[in-house]
Amino acid sequence: MMKLMAIPVIMALALVGCAKQPSTTTGASAPAPGGAVGMTVSSAGMDPSGSVAGGGSGRMGSADSGSTRPTLEGFRPAADLADIHFEFDKADIREADVAKLDASAGWLKSNADHLVVIEGHCDERGTTEYNTALGDRRAKATKNYLVSRGVPAARIAVISYGEERPACSQHGDDCWAENRRAHFLVKSR
Repeated sequence: MMKLMAIPVIMALALVGCAKQPSTTTGASAPAPGGAVGMTVSSAGMDPSGSVAGGGSGRMGSADSGSTRPTLEGFRPAADLADIHFEFDKADIREADVAKLDASAGWLKSNADHLVVIEGHCDERGTTEYNTALGDRRAKATKNYLVSRGVPAARIAVISYGEERPACSQHGDDCWAENRRAHFLVKSR
Protein backbone atom coordinates (compact mmCIF):
# COMPACT_ATOMS: atom_id res chain seq x y z
CA MET A 1 0.00 0.00 0.00
CA MET A 2 2.87 2.34 0.86
CA LYS A 3 4.37 1.79 -2.60
CA LEU A 4 1.10 2.75 -4.30
CA MET A 5 0.93 6.02 -2.35
CA ALA A 6 4.54 6.86 -3.27
CA ILE A 7 3.86 6.70 -7.02
CA PRO A 8 1.74 9.91 -7.19
CA VAL A 9 4.32 11.75 -5.08
CA ILE A 10 7.16 10.62 -7.36
CA MET A 11 5.15 11.58 -10.45
CA ALA A 12 4.44 15.04 -9.01
CA LEU A 13 8.12 15.58 -8.24
CA ALA A 14 9.10 14.45 -11.74
CA LEU A 15 6.64 16.91 -13.30
CA VAL A 16 7.93 19.77 -11.16
CA GLY A 17 11.49 18.92 -12.16
CA CYS A 18 10.50 18.99 -15.84
CA ALA A 19 8.60 22.27 -15.63
CA LYS A 20 9.81 24.85 -18.09
CA GLN A 21 12.14 27.28 -16.42
CA PRO A 22 11.99 30.94 -17.43
CA SER A 23 14.47 31.51 -20.18
CA THR A 24 17.05 34.25 -20.02
CA THR A 25 18.78 35.73 -22.98
CA THR A 26 22.39 36.43 -22.22
CA GLY A 27 22.99 38.76 -25.06
CA ALA A 28 24.44 42.20 -25.37
CA SER A 29 22.37 44.53 -27.43
CA ALA A 30 22.08 48.04 -28.68
CA PRO A 31 23.55 50.84 -26.65
CA ALA A 32 20.88 52.98 -25.11
CA PRO A 33 20.26 56.23 -26.95
CA GLY A 34 22.10 59.11 -25.36
CA GLY A 35 24.92 56.93 -24.05
CA ALA A 36 23.15 55.47 -21.04
CA VAL A 37 25.27 53.89 -18.38
CA GLY A 38 26.07 50.29 -19.18
CA MET A 39 29.02 48.09 -19.72
CA THR A 40 31.85 49.07 -22.00
CA VAL A 41 33.31 46.86 -24.67
CA SER A 42 37.08 46.98 -24.51
CA SER A 43 39.86 44.54 -25.19
CA ALA A 44 38.91 43.01 -21.86
CA GLY A 45 35.24 43.21 -22.83
CA MET A 46 35.40 40.39 -25.35
CA ASP A 47 35.15 36.83 -24.27
CA PRO A 48 36.77 33.96 -26.18
CA SER A 49 33.58 33.37 -28.18
CA GLY A 50 33.77 36.89 -29.62
CA SER A 51 30.66 38.04 -27.87
CA VAL A 52 30.35 41.42 -26.32
CA ALA A 53 31.05 41.17 -22.60
CA GLY A 54 28.01 39.97 -20.74
CA GLY A 55 26.67 37.95 -23.63
CA GLY A 56 26.52 37.35 -27.33
CA SER A 57 23.74 38.98 -29.20
CA GLY A 58 20.14 39.81 -28.67
CA ARG A 59 18.76 41.45 -25.59
CA MET A 60 19.83 41.51 -21.99
CA GLY A 61 16.91 40.59 -19.82
CA SER A 62 13.40 41.66 -20.62
CA ALA A 63 12.10 45.15 -21.15
CA ASP A 64 10.74 45.27 -17.63
CA SER A 65 13.75 43.70 -15.93
CA GLY A 66 15.52 47.00 -15.39
CA SER A 67 18.58 45.83 -17.35
CA THR A 68 20.69 48.50 -18.96
CA ARG A 69 22.02 48.12 -22.45
CA PRO A 70 25.76 48.08 -22.91
CA THR A 71 27.60 50.99 -24.43
CA LEU A 72 30.21 50.61 -27.11
CA GLU A 73 32.35 53.39 -25.72
CA GLY A 74 35.28 54.25 -27.95
CA PHE A 75 34.08 52.23 -30.94
CA ARG A 76 33.49 54.19 -34.12
CA PRO A 77 32.63 53.46 -37.75
CA ALA A 78 35.64 52.81 -39.95
CA ALA A 79 35.59 54.21 -43.48
CA ASP A 80 37.90 51.35 -44.55
CA LEU A 81 35.38 48.67 -43.53
CA ALA A 82 32.39 48.69 -45.88
CA ASP A 83 29.01 47.31 -44.87
CA ILE A 84 27.99 44.09 -46.52
CA HIS A 85 24.41 43.16 -47.32
CA PHE A 86 22.30 40.02 -47.20
CA GLU A 87 19.41 38.52 -49.12
CA PHE A 88 15.98 38.43 -47.48
CA ASP A 89 15.85 35.91 -44.63
CA LYS A 90 19.45 34.79 -45.26
CA ALA A 91 22.74 34.98 -43.38
CA ASP A 92 24.96 33.73 -46.22
CA ILE A 93 27.80 35.92 -47.47
CA ARG A 94 26.90 37.02 -50.99
CA GLU A 95 29.43 36.61 -53.79
CA ALA A 96 29.07 40.35 -54.45
CA ASP A 97 30.39 41.10 -50.93
CA VAL A 98 33.43 38.81 -50.94
CA ALA A 99 35.74 41.53 -52.31
CA LYS A 100 34.55 43.97 -49.61
CA LEU A 101 35.19 41.41 -46.88
CA ASP A 102 38.60 40.51 -48.30
CA ALA A 103 39.50 44.22 -48.24
CA SER A 104 38.21 44.48 -44.67
CA ALA A 105 40.26 41.44 -43.63
CA GLY A 106 43.34 43.05 -45.17
CA TRP A 107 42.73 46.30 -43.31
CA LEU A 108 42.16 44.49 -40.01
CA LYS A 109 45.35 42.46 -40.43
CA SER A 110 47.29 45.64 -41.26
CA ASN A 111 45.79 47.38 -38.21
CA ALA A 112 46.33 44.69 -35.60
CA ASP A 113 45.95 47.24 -32.80
CA HIS A 114 42.21 47.57 -33.54
CA LEU A 115 39.29 45.62 -32.11
CA VAL A 116 36.16 45.29 -34.22
CA VAL A 117 32.47 44.89 -33.42
CA ILE A 118 30.28 43.53 -36.19
CA GLU A 119 26.66 44.64 -35.92
CA GLY A 120 24.02 42.41 -37.51
CA HIS A 121 20.95 44.20 -38.88
CA CYS A 122 17.65 43.19 -40.49
CA ASP A 123 14.77 44.84 -42.27
CA GLU A 124 11.49 45.48 -40.47
CA ARG A 125 9.73 42.32 -41.61
CA GLY A 126 9.53 39.51 -39.05
CA THR A 127 9.21 39.46 -35.30
CA THR A 128 11.67 41.24 -33.05
CA GLU A 129 12.91 37.91 -31.70
CA TYR A 130 13.36 36.40 -35.15
CA ASN A 131 15.17 39.46 -36.49
CA THR A 132 17.46 39.60 -33.47
CA ALA A 133 18.44 35.96 -34.07
CA LEU A 134 18.87 36.59 -37.81
CA GLY A 135 21.02 39.66 -37.15
CA ASP A 136 23.15 37.51 -34.86
CA ARG A 137 23.60 34.86 -37.57
CA ARG A 138 24.59 37.58 -40.06
CA ALA A 139 27.15 39.09 -37.72
CA LYS A 140 28.58 35.65 -36.92
CA ALA A 141 28.76 34.68 -40.61
CA THR A 142 30.70 37.89 -41.26
CA LYS A 143 33.02 37.19 -38.33
CA ASN A 144 33.60 33.63 -39.50
CA TYR A 145 34.53 34.86 -42.96
CA LEU A 146 37.05 37.35 -41.56
CA VAL A 147 38.51 34.67 -39.29
CA SER A 148 38.87 32.36 -42.31
CA ARG A 149 40.94 35.13 -43.92
CA GLY A 150 43.35 35.34 -41.00
CA VAL A 151 41.83 37.93 -38.65
CA PRO A 152 42.15 36.64 -35.06
CA ALA A 153 38.75 35.75 -33.64
CA ALA A 154 39.70 37.26 -30.27
CA ARG A 155 39.67 40.73 -31.87
CA ILE A 156 36.11 40.42 -33.21
CA ALA A 157 32.88 40.75 -31.24
CA VAL A 158 29.36 40.47 -32.64
CA ILE A 159 26.14 42.16 -31.64
CA SER A 160 22.66 42.00 -33.15
CA TYR A 161 20.32 44.91 -33.45
CA GLY A 162 17.73 43.03 -35.47
CA GLU A 163 15.44 45.67 -36.95
CA GLU A 164 16.15 48.31 -34.26
CA ARG A 165 18.55 50.51 -36.21
CA PRO A 166 17.49 50.81 -39.82
CA ALA A 167 19.80 52.58 -42.25
CA CYS A 168 16.70 53.48 -44.30
CA SER A 169 13.22 54.15 -42.93
CA GLN A 170 11.17 53.78 -46.13
CA HIS A 171 8.89 50.78 -46.58
CA GLY A 172 9.93 49.04 -49.77
CA ASP A 173 12.30 46.53 -51.32
CA ASP A 174 15.19 48.94 -51.99
CA CYS A 175 15.15 50.26 -48.45
CA TRP A 176 14.74 46.83 -46.90
CA ALA A 177 17.76 45.60 -48.89
CA GLU A 178 19.82 48.46 -47.45
CA ASN A 179 18.82 47.50 -43.90
CA ARG A 180 19.86 43.82 -44.22
CA ARG A 181 23.51 44.36 -43.40
CA ALA A 182 26.57 43.78 -41.28
CA HIS A 183 28.12 47.01 -40.08
CA PHE A 184 31.59 47.47 -38.55
CA LEU A 185 32.82 49.53 -35.61
CA VAL A 186 36.47 49.68 -34.57
CA LYS A 187 38.50 50.82 -31.60
CA SER A 188 42.22 50.94 -30.87
CA ARG A 189 43.27 48.68 -28.01
